[in-house]
Amino acid sequence: MERANSMTPRERVLASIAHREPDRVPVDLGSTPSSGISAIAYHRLKRYLGITAGHTRVYDVVQQLAQPEDSILDRFGIDVLDIGRTFNTSDADWYDVVLSDGMTVQFPAWFRPVKRPDGGLDVFDAEGDRIATMPMGATFFDQTCFPYQDGYPASYQELPRAMRKVHWAALAHSPWDHAGEPDFWQQLRQRALALRQSSDRALMIVAGCNLFEWGTFLRRIDNFLMDLVSNPSEVERLLDALMEQHLATLEKVCQAVGDVADVIRFGDDLGMDTGPFMSPAIYRRLFKPRHKMLCDYVKRHTRMHTFLHSCGSIYRLLPDLIEAGFDIINPVQTNTRDMEPERLKREFGRDITFWGGGCDTRSVLNRATPEQVKAHVKRNLEVLAPEGGFVFTAVHNILPDVPPENVVAMFEAVEEFSV
Repeated sequence: MERANSMTPRERVLASIAHREPDRVPVDLGSTPSSGISAIAYHRLKRYLGITAGHTRVYDVVQQLAQPEDSILDRFGIDVLDIGRTFNTSDADWYDVVLSDGMTVQFPAWFRPVKRPDGGLDVFDAEGDRIATMPMGATFFDQTCFPYQDGYPASYQELPRAMRKVHWAALAHSPWDHAGEPDFWQQLRQRALALRQSSDRALMIVAGCNLFEWGTFLRRIDNFLMDLVSNPSEVERLLDALMEQHLATLEKVCQAVGDVADVIRFGDDLGMDTGPFMSPAIYRRLFKPRHKMLCDYVKRHTRMHTFLHSCGSIYRLLPDLIEAGFDIINPVQTNTRDMEPERLKREFGRDITFWGGGCDTRSVLNRATPEQVKAHVKRNLEVLAPEGGFVFTAVHNILPDVPPENVVAMFEAVEEFSV
C-alpha cells in the first residue's frame, strides 16, 4: 500500500510535536528503551517476514531489547532514530549468545554475564558485587544491589561510585556504554552529525536524568516511598546531589548534540496502575522544581524538545509536568486509571505530545487476533492523531509474548489509517 507523503520523517515528527497535523501519523520503533522491541519478539518478527540477513543485536542488555535494523525501519515507515545506534557498528563489537529458548542473538562485546549452574545469569561489578541477575527462563535482568538500602550517607562525595553499582547505569545501552572513553563527547557529536547528514529521520538522544527512579534504585523502592513522607529532608539532599550529577552531564549533552538532535529523552516512572506513586503536593515539592531546572536548561541552550518517559497513571500529575516544561510524554499507558485516550486528548492534547498509547501491550497486542489489534489501533488513532500532538508507538516495549503477526497488524493499521 503506497503512502502519499509530502513531508520528510523529521518534518513529520516536528510538525506533530508543534501540534500541527502532519501528512501522516509519525511512527516510532526503537528510538528509546521504552518504545522498542524485545530481542525474542524481534527475532520472531524477522523470521515471520522472511528476513534472514542481519543480526538480532541486544543493545539494551537490562531489558533485552533489540536494535531495529534498517530493513525493519523501512518496512514499517519509522520516522525517528536513536543517536545511540551510531555506536557498536562493527561485527567485532558483538558476539553470539544463545537465549533460554534456544534462540541465537548477539550481546555487546563488553557484556559478559556469568552463567549459574541452574542456567541463570549473574552480573558482577569490578569490586565483585553482584549487581544484576536474570533467572533461567526470564527475559530481562533484575537489580540486586541497592547501595543506600540501609540508610542515606553522611556525604555524597561517593555518589558516582554508588550509582555505578546500579545495573541501569553499570549496564547502560549505547551510546552510554562508551561514556568512559576519553573522546566520548567528540565521538557523540561526530556520529550524530553523520547520522543527521545521512538520514532525514528525526533524531533522539536518550539522556536519563532520572530523579524519583534514582531514589528507588539507590534506597530500594519500599524505603524511598516511605522517605517521601517521613524523611523529605533526606530525599531533598539526595535529589540535590543527583541534580549536580545530572546538570553536569546535561551540559555536555547539550554542547555535543543540542544543535543536532531533535528530541532529548528523560525518564522517571511516576505512576502505578491506580495513580501516581505520590500525591501531586509531594511531586510539586520534591520533583517538579528539579524537573523544571532540567527542561529550562535544555530550552535555554538547545533547540531540542523535552520528552519524559513515565509509566503508569500520571493523569493527576500531567498539569504539573506540562508546567515543568515537558513537551512530550511517553508511553501513555492507556490501560491504567484515568488514562483513557479520549480524556487525555480532550484535556491535554493542545499542551503536550503523546508519544505512545497506540496499542495496549498488556492485553491486546499480545493476546488479541490481528484483526482485533487493527481495530484497537485504529480507534486509538481516531482519538489521538487529529491536530497533531501524537507520535505512534505501542504502550511501552513489544515483549516476547507478542506474536509477530500482531506486530505486523499494528503497523498495517497505522498505514491504512494514514492513506
